[in-house]
Amino acid sequence: MKTSVAPSIHTEIPRAEYPRPDFERKDWLNLNGQWSFRLDTEGSDDVRKQVDTGTGDSAAVLQGGDASLFTSEITVPFSWVSPLSGIERNEKGVGWYRRSVKWEPAKKQSRVFLRFGAVDYLCDVWVNGKFVGSHQGGYGAFEFDVTTVWDSAKDNTIVVRAEDFDHNYQARGKQGYGEIRGIWQPVWLEARPQTYMEQAIFTTSIDGQIELKSKIQAQEAGAVTLQLSFAEGSVTHQVEWELQEGANERTTVFQVNDPRLWSPETPHLYEGELRLTSSSGEDVVHTYFGIREIGTAKFDGRDYRWITLNGKPVYLNGTLDQSYHQTGFFTYPTDTEMRDEIYLMKRLGLNFVRIHIKPEEPRKLYWADKLGILVMEDMPCFWGNPDETARAAYEREALEVIERDRNHPSIFSWVMFNETWGLRTDSESAGLTGGEGQHRYYLPETQEWVREKYRWAKELDPTRIVEDNSPCAYDHVETDINTWHFYINGYEPLRNHIEEIVQKTYPGSEHNYIGGNQQGDAPLMNSECGNVWGIDGGAGDSDLAWHYRYMLNEFRRHDKLCGFVFTEFRDVTNEFNGYYRLDGTDKKFGYEDFVPGMTIADLHTPDFIVIDAPPCQTLDQGAEKTIPLLRSSYSDQYHGQKLTLAWELSYDQLGTKFVADQGTLEVAWDGYGVAPITELKLRMPETDAVAILGVRLLNEGSGVVTRNFTTFDVRGGKEHGNRNSADRAEGNTVSIPVNTFREQSFAYMWEALQGSKVNGGGEGRFIYDVQLPDCDEQPLIRDIEILFEAGAKRLLARNIEGARHRTHGIDFMHGASADVEYNPSTYYMTDEELHESRISVWVDDVQIGDVVLADDPADSRGVLSWHYQPVHNLLEEAGSYGYLCQAQVPGRLAAELDRKRSFRLELRAEEGGISLYGRNAGRYPIDLLVRCR
Repeated sequence: MKTSVAPSIHTEIPRAEYPRPDFERKDWLNLNGQWSFRLDTEGSDDVRKQVDTGTGDSAAVLQGGDASLFTSEITVPFSWVSPLSGIERNEKGVGWYRRSVKWEPAKKQSRVFLRFGAVDYLCDVWVNGKFVGSHQGGYGAFEFDVTTVWDSAKDNTIVVRAEDFDHNYQARGKQGYGEIRGIWQPVWLEARPQTYMEQAIFTTSIDGQIELKSKIQAQEAGAVTLQLSFAEGSVTHQVEWELQEGANERTTVFQVNDPRLWSPETPHLYEGELRLTSSSGEDVVHTYFGIREIGTAKFDGRDYRWITLNGKPVYLNGTLDQSYHQTGFFTYPTDTEMRDEIYLMKRLGLNFVRIHIKPEEPRKLYWADKLGILVMEDMPCFWGNPDETARAAYEREALEVIERDRNHPSIFSWVMFNETWGLRTDSESAGLTGGEGQHRYYLPETQEWVREKYRWAKELDPTRIVEDNSPCAYDHVETDINTWHFYINGYEPLRNHIEEIVQKTYPGSEHNYIGGNQQGDAPLMNSECGNVWGIDGGAGDSDLAWHYRYMLNEFRRHDKLCGFVFTEFRDVTNEFNGYYRLDGTDKKFGYEDFVPGMTIADLHTPDFIVIDAPPCQTLDQGAEKTIPLLRSSYSDQYHGQKLTLAWELSYDQLGTKFVADQGTLEVAWDGYGVAPITELKLRMPETDAVAILGVRLLNEGSGVVTRNFTTFDVRGGKEHGNRNSADRAEGNTVSIPVNTFREQSFAYMWEALQGSKVNGGGEGRFIYDVQLPDCDEQPLIRDIEILFEAGAKRLLARNIEGARHRTHGIDFMHGASADVEYNPSTYYMTDEELHESRISVWVDDVQIGDVVLADDPADSRGVLSWHYQPVHNLLEEAGSYGYLCQAQVPGRLAAELDRKRSFRLELRAEEGGISLYGRNAGRYPIDLLVRCR
């Protein structure tokens, strides 16, 4: 599949906003934009000399900023690999940057700081030929005081040397989608008075008490005054301190009356300023805080905990965010796009996001704070052995990340490691998600180091949940949350797996822990899930809507489980399991065709109705079935109220909706957690149909709280075929299996779903011989109508060249190609990109109709294509379906057919091809039908 690249956004200064809205000064200069550039790639003589000796033939003149040595231009702040940089070279090496700038602070005697959002990986900086500092690490922010070398009266030359060789000890995270190299976050100059605030940390309590810890650098000993003003002056505080020369740490406490709490639903921020007054002037920092508390607690006699926000349980509906952009890679082109990322998550009803294997950009965290979404932030991992070099590098970087981001109210959790990456010593080649067979490489001494890092983070920031390692190999050591990963397709395997995890979760259990460590009462939560890796060779690019609904339904069935992380928010370069395409366009889940108005957000409501049943069951016509319903509540919004459960059993009969049964039930909505509501006793329709049980939970004002559904494939006896009683009374219906054509002329043709679907790629035709009822069975045929389910046929590479099985190893995390169109499981999920075809219907060489097939869709509406998958770990055109097509034989031709009682039916397709669906495939439980009345 080709995904169009979003057009580049050209502004005079890319990313022109102040980079740190959580700690903002007004006297600053943005240095994003065009810099002179030179790239010395790995293996070149200059690079070897620069790395080994710090000399090289041109090192000294490069440091001095000799313009003749900088041979190209780069756009900062984009990685030199990314398209937006203008360089677009995926090569390791040393990048040299040069920029001349004239700038004078607004106030004389100000200090001048040169600040970097992040540079990967080793960075050295010179100003006017003078060395001003170095930094190691690809994700932390850093700054240099350049006051003594800055000349406000003339142009100043800044030279940056960024070295990136992907050493095993480097904390790199998942850069395989697009490498971070060199400067990749904003660069700016900033003025401060001689005595200034270095950091301010807010610790909030829901009673309104706020603790502020300040780090202050003082030019000289003496008195200072700190004034706080927030919420347009309604929250104020003042304190005086005596400072010593140099670094100082001070704490003060103030009270917010009638506090407005921060949450994803009500993301209230107290915005304002800190004003530090000293003998050297005023340092004014614009900042904000949100009042909220994160914790875990037991409720109503349970012996296990849930995660809490502001003292109440919160069910965490989350997604994994790789934070990857196709033109800027891990740097967003604009602030608007960062805001829109948070909006697109909230639009789905999600209340939390896990930023995967990297810290997020501060401005995106600002939008998480502002718009309201909880954030679980990972530390970036290294990929080599956990030796002393790697540990030291990791520890420096983890400290920088936490210190930079700890003021964001949206962040509720720090994840120290992921899937034991970087924690195995001399490991053999591991599978994509590791496994318990890798435990022997996770050495006891490394486990103890991980425990140490967990406890270190808890001591550094006791206000948040800390996780030691987000595991796919059941190898926790010590953690605040008991999480696990799984990627399983198929309802029964998934249901059984979750049930097993829940049963093995209790204090004292050794399940999901390593080295003899045991579970306590930490909350149970999933931290990665989906079916992307639950398929042999991977799911390719296929429908996720069907699996997603029953997976979330199963999660909500268990009282112990308090959240999940779905992989993932957007598609990336070699994973196609996002809610959205990589370019941000929508995928179509199709839930609205089961319950009017239903969207994916209904599966994320804090108050939810669980349907304790498979996603589809095969039942006989008229069969009775009992369906248990449960309530799952993680909000007190409706506690103490009477809600209404409205349900409906309906089915489609050749384009007409029929309601087989319906009812309402008053439900007392009390208490948190999961509890039974009722058992619905259903009677299936007396006809072949895909029946739908749709449920809605209504509040006292008849507003919809949540929606859910399940389906049934209702089948009749052999004598009934798939006709309803009205058909049998009015005439006869001839049913023709779609794979019984006499002839076809497509360049590419194949059957799928055990012959219940046939595909014709490109231009061609299917020809069927049709035998009508004889005169004894139906003396007069007045009308003949032809009905069938058909979609367009989008040809994939595997349809033309053959499928290729690919074993997905750890190289996939480093950007290996998915070869997605060769994957046997790929069948593109319905999205905004349509693949139209036009077909015509012919009877005995007479055209009787034509149809435009809008697309070759696949999503939850392809019930039968999902229900009749032959195996759970390999997809065969899963979720694919078509459109109900109808053609009426004109009277003059019907008269001839009434005499002949047979005809030749041709379905001719233009270049867009055709997919024909039979009884056990697609959306409608029909073969090719010829209705005779």
